[in-house]
Amino acid sequence: MRAWPIAGATILLSLLAAVVVLAVDRGLFEQSAPPPPVPSVRAAPKVATDPDRILMSDDGSTARLPRAESGIAIRSLLKAPAAMRYGDSLWNDRDVAPGKIWVRIDLRTQLLSVFRGGDEIGTAIVLYGADAKETPTGTFPILWKGRNHRSSLYDAPMPYTLRLTGDGVSIHGSNVRWGAATHGCIGVPEGFASRLFDVVDVGDTVVIVRSAAPSRT
Repeated sequence: MRAWPIAGATILLSLLAAVVVLAVDRGLFEQSAPPPPVPSVRAAPKVATDPDRILMSDDGSTARLPRAESGIAIRSLLKAPAAMRYGDSLWNDRDVAPGKIWVRIDLRTQLLSVFRGGDEIGTAIVLYGADAKETPTGTFPILWKGRNHRSSLYDAPMPYTLRLTGDGVSIHGSNVRWGAATHGCIGVPEGFASRLFDVVDVGDTVVIVRSAAPSRT
């Protein structure tokens, strides 16, 4: 009478063993391998192949824009399609990597350059101070920004003002034309001034120089 439960248990265990063998044979108990890691894809910088840019060599960057002025090696400059005239400006930040914004102004050539890191992203012909109110040279932090500022001293609009000195020398939008001058400020075309205003922050560096004229040999 007790043989039946033992025989039934034996049959049940045999059936379970057969099921396990079948499952293993079909791979149901195999642990699936983790998917291979997806390789990170980093787009190659396109600045070097941009036809609207001039890629600078170390020697070229040192000659054109001395590294001591900013502490940053210049990588590329914007390529002007023709000689720039009063009121002209260029802006191209396409594919330029993130970096610190800084501004360089050359009073001799009347050119302002905006850099992001080592790449120039904007340039414009500017006005500067007349002899009686000369624009100072040196390195200045931007002290204050005013989008719709008006001069209380001269009762004149100064849109997109970037103040550089305590006595009011600033970069601001202006009607840049031949024969005009400022009272010491840097006047830039208003559309360009708007773009410059949007990319700089208080504390960013502005370097004002008067470069030496190239020697004629």
